[in-house]
Amino acid sequence: MTDTASELDPSTGWAGPTAEAPPEAALMQLLMGGFVTQSIGVAARFGVADALAQGPRHVDDIAAEVGAHAPSLYRLLRALGDFGVFTELAGRRFALTPAGELLRSDSTPSLRGLAEHFGSGFHRAAWSGLYDSVRTGEAAFERVHGAPQFDYYRSHPEEAAIFDAAMTSVASAIYATLESYDFGRFSTVVDVGGGNGAYLSGILASYPALRGVLFDLPDVVERSAPVLAKAGVADRCEVAGGSFFDAVPQGADAYVLTAVIHDWDDEASVRILRNCRAAMPAHATLLLGEPVLPDGPEPSVGKLLDLETLIGTTGRQRTEAEFRELLDRAGLRLTRVLHSSGPDSLVEAVPR
Repeated sequence: MTDTASELDPSTGWAGPTAEAPPEAALMQLLMGGFVTQSIGVAARFGVADALAQGPRHVDDIAAEVGAHAPSLYRLLRALGDFGVFTELAGRRFALTPAGELLRSDSTPSLRGLAEHFGSGFHRAAWSGLYDSVRTGEAAFERVHGAPQFDYYRSHPEEAAIFDAAMTSVASAIYATLESYDFGRFSTVVDVGGGNGAYLSGILASYPALRGVLFDLPDVVERSAPVLAKAGVADRCEVAGGSFFDAVPQGADAYVLTAVIHDWDDEASVRILRNCRAAMPAHATLLLGEPVLPDGPEPSVGKLLDLETLIGTTGRQRTEAEFRELLDRAGLRLTRVLHSSGPDSLVEAVPR
């Protein structure tokens, strides 16, 4: 195989082959993408970014703090240096890059939870079933783990905690990129399928006059107390347990569904949205935090997230036209799509 130089793209932190690289070099790096995911996940699990929060440190000092084998940790951080996650300095010292800062537990947004989730064994095992998902159209997660994804989490609390942390990462990323949306015109917002309340906490913290209702399955919302307390919004947030397939809390002027609809097929999605419509006053607004796929061949990270959906659930990622159709079937009218610099957008709709 021909050796080729690689160069770091400062906008993405990705060390990709140069434009002149032969196809085998480019494909080889793509084939090793899973190695990178696992490496970032391990660095996140050890909390390396937190150990580097105050500045560059020798790998021996980092290893002593996080409980790692120093020579092996050096090999890990050295490799991730080629992908812009850490910077290797003289004398086996390392520093954070802008990408590495996102692995800190206290950064805004923080992707540490998502990195641990993507690097986890149970997630990796589900992806091993992609072939069968493409062959059958069925979710690999259930085939591999013996239960649908959300049922599995209810009986596996450690994995549920990892998933919760990942959803907190997703919520913080969505909120950070869409914080220009004016929630101040609302008095009450219901977060439908809001998990542990990470996204709703961000909204309420930014709008002191706003009240919230966190709505999800009872065993899910019971994990919200520390999240709401940490954000200082528990006194303005009602926690309600139930299924969005049955009904959602009524009478609010804003309903938010973040990373929910892509988990379900069209019929289930319309059922959820109809229940939201039934609960909404005429003046209310519905907001979907979701990737919106391009209609054509334009590049989009949402296409890879669509494969993540394929292996995990019965749902899929959708284009703007597909969201418009779902909303129309539910008695709602899409008014606009607010795109962000990241993969997620905000789809706004009102009652028809």
